[in-house]
Amino acid sequence: MAGLLKKPLKLALVQLAAGADKATNLSRTRSKVLEASRAGASLIVLPECFNSPYGCQFFPSYAETLLPSPPSQTQSPTFHALSALAAETRAYILGGSIPEYAPASQKYYNTSLLFAPDGTLLATHRKVHLFDIDIPGKITFRESDVLSPGNKLTLVDLPPYGKIAMAICYDIRFPELATIAARKGCFLLLYPGAFNLTTGALHWALQARARAMDNQVYVALCSPARDMQASYNAWGHSMVVDPNAAVLVEAGEGEEIVYADLEEGRIEETRKGIPLYTQRRFDVYPDVSKGDVKYDE
Repeated sequence: MAGLLKKPLKLALVQLAAGADKATNLSRTRSKVLEASRAGASLIVLPECFNSPYGCQFFPSYAETLLPSPPSQTQSPTFHALSALAAETRAYILGGSIPEYAPASQKYYNTSLLFAPDGTLLATHRKVHLFDIDIPGKITFRESDVLSPGNKLTLVDLPPYGKIAMAICYDIRFPELATIAARKGCFLLLYPGAFNLTTGALHWALQARARAMDNQVYVALCSPARDMQASYNAWGHSMVVDPNAAVLVEAGEGEEIVYADLEEGRIEETRKGIPLYTQRRFDVYPDVSKGDVKYDE
Protein backbone atom coordinates (compact mmCIF):
# COMPACT_ATOMS: atom_id res chain seq x y z
CA MET A 1 0.00 0.00 0.00
CA ALA A 2 1.45 3.36 -1.03
CA GLY A 3 1.96 5.83 1.78
CA LEU A 4 -0.92 8.27 2.18
CA LEU A 5 1.35 10.78 3.92
CA LYS A 6 4.25 11.17 1.56
CA LYS A 7 6.64 13.05 3.85
CA PRO A 8 6.70 14.16 7.51
CA LEU A 9 4.44 17.12 8.33
CA LYS A 10 4.55 19.46 11.32
CA LEU A 11 1.01 20.51 12.22
CA ALA A 12 0.11 23.47 14.42
CA LEU A 13 -3.28 24.08 16.06
CA VAL A 14 -3.77 27.70 17.14
CA GLN A 15 -6.25 27.89 20.01
CA LEU A 16 -7.44 31.52 20.03
CA ALA A 17 -10.10 33.52 21.85
CA ALA A 18 -12.05 35.86 19.55
CA GLY A 19 -13.47 39.12 20.87
CA ALA A 20 -15.90 41.69 19.54
CA ASP A 21 -13.40 43.62 17.39
CA LYS A 22 -12.63 41.87 14.10
CA ALA A 23 -9.48 43.88 13.40
CA THR A 24 -8.08 42.92 16.80
CA ASN A 25 -8.97 39.28 16.17
CA LEU A 26 -7.13 39.33 12.84
CA SER A 27 -4.11 41.03 14.39
CA ARG A 28 -4.00 38.38 17.11
CA THR A 29 -4.36 35.70 14.45
CA ARG A 30 -1.41 37.10 12.54
CA SER A 31 0.79 37.10 15.64
CA LYS A 32 -0.02 33.48 16.48
CA VAL A 33 0.34 32.21 12.91
CA LEU A 34 3.77 33.83 12.66
CA GLU A 35 4.71 32.18 15.96
CA ALA A 36 3.64 28.79 14.63
CA SER A 37 5.58 29.37 11.43
CA ARG A 38 8.74 30.24 13.35
CA ALA A 39 8.32 26.92 15.19
CA GLY A 40 8.48 25.13 11.85
CA ALA A 41 4.82 24.29 11.19
CA SER A 42 3.94 23.58 7.55
CA LEU A 43 0.17 23.35 8.15
CA ILE A 44 -1.35 25.88 10.56
CA VAL A 45 -4.97 25.49 11.66
CA LEU A 46 -7.21 28.16 13.22
CA PRO A 47 -10.42 27.56 15.22
CA GLU A 48 -14.04 27.77 14.20
CA CYS A 49 -15.18 31.42 14.14
CA PHE A 50 -11.68 32.75 14.80
CA ASN A 51 -12.45 36.25 13.49
CA SER A 52 -15.70 36.82 15.41
CA PRO A 53 -17.62 35.77 18.49
CA TYR A 54 -19.53 32.50 18.06
CA GLY A 55 -23.31 32.82 18.17
CA CYS A 56 -26.36 33.21 15.96
CA GLN A 57 -26.70 36.82 17.09
CA PHE A 58 -23.22 37.57 15.69
CA PHE A 59 -23.16 35.73 12.34
CA PRO A 60 -24.91 38.37 10.18
CA SER A 61 -22.95 41.38 11.44
CA TYR A 62 -19.56 39.66 11.11
CA ALA A 63 -20.26 37.84 7.84
CA GLU A 64 -18.02 38.42 4.82
CA THR A 65 -18.70 37.90 1.11
CA LEU A 66 -16.40 35.34 -0.51
CA LEU A 67 -17.96 34.90 -3.95
CA PRO A 68 -17.13 35.64 -6.66
CA SER A 69 -13.56 34.75 -5.70
CA PRO A 70 -11.30 36.47 -4.98
CA PRO A 71 -13.40 38.98 -3.06
CA SER A 72 -12.30 42.57 -2.58
CA GLN A 73 -10.51 43.68 0.57
CA THR A 74 -13.73 45.38 1.68
CA GLN A 75 -15.84 42.30 1.04
CA SER A 76 -13.52 39.98 2.97
CA PRO A 77 -10.65 41.39 5.00
CA THR A 78 -10.19 37.93 6.53
CA PHE A 79 -9.65 36.31 3.10
CA HIS A 80 -6.89 38.78 2.30
CA ALA A 81 -5.30 38.55 5.75
CA LEU A 82 -5.04 34.76 5.50
CA SER A 83 -3.81 34.84 1.90
CA ALA A 84 -1.05 37.28 2.83
CA LEU A 85 -0.10 35.21 5.89
CA ALA A 86 0.16 32.02 3.86
CA ALA A 87 2.43 33.71 1.33
CA GLU A 88 4.53 35.31 4.08
CA THR A 89 5.00 32.10 6.07
CA ARG A 90 5.13 29.77 3.04
CA ALA A 91 2.79 27.47 4.95
CA TYR A 92 -0.63 25.96 4.37
CA ILE A 93 -3.17 27.86 6.48
CA LEU A 94 -6.64 26.60 7.34
CA GLY A 95 -8.81 29.52 8.40
CA GLY A 96 -10.94 27.45 10.80
CA SER A 97 -14.20 29.13 9.88
CA ILE A 98 -15.77 32.54 9.37
CA PRO A 99 -19.38 33.63 8.89
CA GLU A 100 -20.03 33.94 5.13
CA TYR A 101 -22.79 35.86 3.36
CA ALA A 102 -23.73 34.80 -0.18
CA PRO A 103 -25.52 37.72 -1.89
CA ALA A 104 -26.83 35.58 -4.75
CA SER A 105 -28.85 33.37 -2.42
CA GLN A 106 -29.03 35.83 0.51
CA LYS A 107 -27.89 32.99 2.77
CA TYR A 108 -25.34 32.79 5.57
CA TYR A 109 -22.85 29.95 5.98
CA ASN A 110 -20.17 28.80 8.42
CA THR A 111 -17.20 28.54 6.06
CA SER A 112 -13.61 27.33 6.25
CA LEU A 113 -10.86 28.59 3.92
CA LEU A 114 -7.65 26.76 3.03
CA PHE A 115 -4.74 28.71 1.54
CA ALA A 116 -1.62 27.37 -0.16
CA PRO A 117 1.93 28.52 0.65
CA ASP A 118 1.84 30.93 -2.30
CA GLY A 119 -1.27 32.64 -0.90
CA THR A 120 -3.79 31.18 -3.34
CA LEU A 121 -7.11 29.80 -2.13
CA LEU A 122 -7.09 26.00 -2.39
CA ALA A 123 -10.53 25.13 -1.08
CA THR A 124 -13.55 26.22 0.92
CA HIS A 125 -15.82 24.09 3.07
CA ARG A 126 -19.26 25.18 4.22
CA LYS A 127 -20.35 23.39 7.39
CA VAL A 128 -22.55 20.52 6.20
CA HIS A 129 -24.26 19.62 9.48
CA LEU A 130 -25.61 22.56 11.45
CA PHE A 131 -25.39 22.63 15.23
CA ASP A 132 -29.02 22.31 16.35
CA ILE A 133 -29.27 20.74 19.80
CA ASP A 134 -31.47 20.94 22.90
CA ILE A 135 -30.14 19.31 26.06
CA PRO A 136 -32.64 20.17 28.84
CA GLY A 137 -31.10 22.15 31.64
CA LYS A 138 -27.77 22.40 29.82
CA ILE A 139 -27.74 24.04 26.38
CA THR A 140 -30.03 24.89 23.48
CA PHE A 141 -28.50 26.14 20.25
CA ARG A 142 -29.85 26.36 16.68
CA GLU A 143 -27.40 27.41 13.99
CA SER A 144 -30.14 26.81 11.42
CA ASP A 145 -32.01 29.86 12.75
CA VAL A 146 -29.45 31.91 10.80
CA LEU A 147 -27.14 29.64 8.82
CA SER A 148 -27.68 27.39 5.83
CA PRO A 149 -25.76 24.12 5.39
CA GLY A 150 -23.10 23.41 2.82
CA ASN A 151 -23.75 20.62 0.35
CA LYS A 152 -20.44 18.87 -0.31
CA LEU A 153 -17.48 16.97 1.08
CA THR A 154 -14.17 18.78 0.82
CA LEU A 155 -11.06 16.73 0.04
CA VAL A 156 -7.89 18.59 -0.91
CA ASP A 157 -4.43 17.59 -2.09
CA LEU A 158 -1.54 19.31 -0.29
CA PRO A 159 1.61 18.88 -2.39
CA PRO A 160 3.99 17.34 -1.42
CA TYR A 161 2.26 15.71 1.57
CA GLY A 162 -0.93 14.09 0.32
CA LYS A 163 -4.68 14.51 0.68
CA ILE A 164 -6.66 15.93 3.62
CA ALA A 165 -10.33 16.39 4.44
CA MET A 166 -11.85 19.65 5.69
CA ALA A 167 -14.93 19.70 7.92
CA ILE A 168 -16.28 21.86 10.75
CA CYS A 169 -17.25 21.03 14.33
CA TYR A 170 -20.65 19.26 14.28
CA ASP A 171 -19.61 17.54 11.04
CA ILE A 172 -17.46 15.22 13.19
CA ARG A 173 -20.57 13.57 14.65
CA PHE A 174 -21.40 12.12 11.25
CA PRO A 175 -18.88 9.34 10.62
CA GLU A 176 -19.87 8.94 6.98
CA LEU A 177 -17.84 12.05 6.05
CA ALA A 178 -14.75 10.69 7.76
CA THR A 179 -15.16 7.21 6.29
CA ILE A 180 -15.52 8.52 2.76
CA ALA A 181 -12.51 10.81 3.18
CA ALA A 182 -10.36 7.97 4.49
CA ARG A 183 -11.43 5.59 1.75
CA LYS A 184 -10.63 8.29 -0.81
CA GLY A 185 -7.05 8.40 0.44
CA CYS A 186 -6.90 11.22 3.00
CA PHE A 187 -4.18 11.00 5.65
CA LEU A 188 -5.66 13.71 7.89
CA LEU A 189 -9.15 14.83 8.93
CA LEU A 190 -9.30 18.46 10.09
CA TYR A 191 -12.14 19.71 12.28
CA PRO A 192 -12.03 23.30 13.55
CA GLY A 193 -14.74 23.20 16.18
CA ALA A 194 -16.32 25.13 19.06
CA PHE A 195 -17.75 22.42 21.31
CA ASN A 196 -19.27 23.83 24.51
CA LEU A 197 -18.71 22.87 28.13
CA THR A 198 -21.49 20.26 28.04
CA THR A 199 -20.73 18.49 24.77
CA GLY A 200 -17.00 19.07 25.07
CA ALA A 201 -16.74 17.20 28.33
CA LEU A 202 -18.84 14.35 26.96
CA HIS A 203 -17.69 13.92 23.39
CA TRP A 204 -14.77 16.09 22.20
CA ALA A 205 -11.91 13.66 22.77
CA LEU A 206 -14.18 10.67 22.21
CA GLN A 207 -15.17 11.88 18.73
CA ALA A 208 -11.57 12.66 17.77
CA ARG A 209 -10.35 9.24 18.84
CA ALA A 210 -13.35 7.43 17.34
CA ARG A 211 -12.87 8.98 13.89
CA ALA A 212 -9.16 8.09 14.04
CA MET A 213 -9.80 4.55 15.27
CA ASP A 214 -12.52 3.78 12.73
CA ASN A 215 -10.51 5.07 9.77
CA GLN A 216 -6.89 4.63 10.90
CA VAL A 217 -5.88 8.17 9.89
CA TYR A 218 -4.69 11.29 11.71
CA VAL A 219 -7.44 13.52 13.18
CA ALA A 220 -7.04 17.11 14.41
CA LEU A 221 -9.58 19.26 16.28
CA CYS A 222 -8.90 22.99 16.75
CA SER A 223 -11.04 24.84 19.29
CA PRO A 224 -11.33 28.47 20.29
CA ALA A 225 -9.84 29.20 23.68
CA ARG A 226 -12.27 29.18 26.58
CA ASP A 227 -13.55 32.63 27.59
CA MET A 228 -15.96 32.51 30.52
CA GLN A 229 -16.87 36.18 29.95
CA ALA A 230 -18.17 35.41 26.43
CA SER A 231 -21.79 34.53 25.66
CA TYR A 232 -20.66 31.11 24.36
CA ASN A 233 -18.04 29.15 26.29
CA ALA A 234 -15.85 26.96 24.08
CA TRP A 235 -14.36 23.75 25.44
CA GLY A 236 -10.77 24.29 24.30
CA HIS A 237 -8.54 21.20 24.43
CA SER A 238 -7.45 21.32 20.76
CA MET A 239 -5.89 17.97 19.98
CA VAL A 240 -4.19 15.73 17.45
CA VAL A 241 -4.85 11.98 17.41
CA ASP A 242 -2.77 9.43 15.54
CA PRO A 243 -4.06 6.57 13.32
CA ASN A 244 -4.10 4.21 16.30
CA ALA A 245 -6.32 6.65 18.23
CA ALA A 246 -3.55 7.76 20.60
CA VAL A 247 -3.66 11.43 21.60
CA LEU A 248 -0.39 12.98 20.42
CA VAL A 249 -0.97 16.41 21.92
CA GLU A 250 -3.77 18.23 23.73
CA ALA A 251 -4.10 21.90 24.65
CA GLY A 252 -5.54 23.23 27.86
CA GLU A 253 -8.41 25.71 28.08
CA GLY A 254 -6.69 29.03 27.32
CA GLU A 255 -4.87 30.49 24.35
CA GLU A 256 -2.17 28.12 23.23
CA ILE A 257 -0.47 26.65 20.17
CA VAL A 258 0.05 22.90 20.12
CA TYR A 259 2.19 21.01 17.62
CA ALA A 260 2.33 17.47 16.32
CA ASP A 261 4.75 15.77 13.95
CA LEU A 262 2.82 13.54 11.58
CA GLU A 263 4.99 10.62 10.45
CA GLU A 264 5.01 8.99 7.05
CA GLY A 265 4.34 5.27 7.32
CA ARG A 266 2.38 5.51 10.57
CA ILE A 267 -0.98 4.95 8.85
CA GLU A 268 0.30 1.92 6.97
CA GLU A 269 1.90 0.49 10.11
CA THR A 270 -1.40 0.80 11.97
CA ARG A 271 -3.39 -0.75 9.12
CA LYS A 272 -0.96 -3.63 8.84
CA GLY A 273 -1.36 -4.48 12.52
CA ILE A 274 -5.17 -4.18 12.49
CA PRO A 275 -6.07 -4.80 8.83
CA LEU A 276 -9.57 -3.33 8.68
CA TYR A 277 -9.06 -2.34 5.06
CA THR A 278 -8.87 -5.98 3.92
CA GLN A 279 -11.52 -7.24 6.32
CA ARG A 280 -14.53 -5.11 5.42
CA ARG A 281 -17.55 -7.07 4.16
CA PHE A 282 -18.98 -5.06 1.28
CA ASP A 283 -20.88 -8.19 0.30
CA VAL A 284 -22.85 -7.71 3.53
CA TYR A 285 -23.13 -3.90 3.71
CA PRO A 286 -22.44 -1.07 1.21
CA ASP A 287 -19.28 0.96 0.78
CA VAL A 288 -20.49 4.50 1.51
CA SER A 289 -17.60 5.96 -0.48
CA LYS A 290 -19.04 4.37 -3.63
CA GLY A 291 -22.44 6.05 -3.28
CA ASP A 292 -23.77 9.35 -4.56
CA VAL A 293 -21.20 11.58 -2.89
CA LYS A 294 -21.22 15.33 -3.66
CA TYR A 295 -17.86 17.10 -4.05
CA ASP A 296 -19.30 20.32 -5.52
CA GLU A 297 -21.88 22.75 -4.17
